[in-house]
Amino acid sequence: MQSMYRPMAWILSALLAILPMVPAQAAMIGTERIVNPTQARPAADRLQRILDQAAARQQLQAMGVNPEHVRERINSLSDAELARVNQGIENLNAGGDSILGILLVIFIIFVITDVIGATDIFPFIHPVR
Repeated sequence: MQSMYRPMAWILSALLAILPMVPAQAAMIGTERIVNPTQARPAADRLQRILDQAAARQQLQAMGVNPEHVRERINSLSDAELARVNQGIENLNAGGDSILGILLVIFIIFVITDVIGATDIFPFIHPVR
């Protein structure tokens, strides 16, 4: 038993040395977000207007996605995620590819949230938990 103390001490010392190097994730929440969480967000409204187009709705329904799930997911996105999606929309080519590109981005977001277990939209995707 005495011979196990020394290797165990080295392992624990190494872990304690590495532990402070792991970055913490934190962010400040603005007062306006707490006071009025349902305030209009122009990025979310813009994305919702794009997805309310007939071609987008048809494509979503062809993929088997309920438009109400899309609306709920857009409302649950953070401002940074909305900015990233809207920037991707702006970078798309004009024409028929833009709607398909938007739908592809949203589909990927849905797949990722299904994989991590945040949503259960697609029955063929099993969460990692």
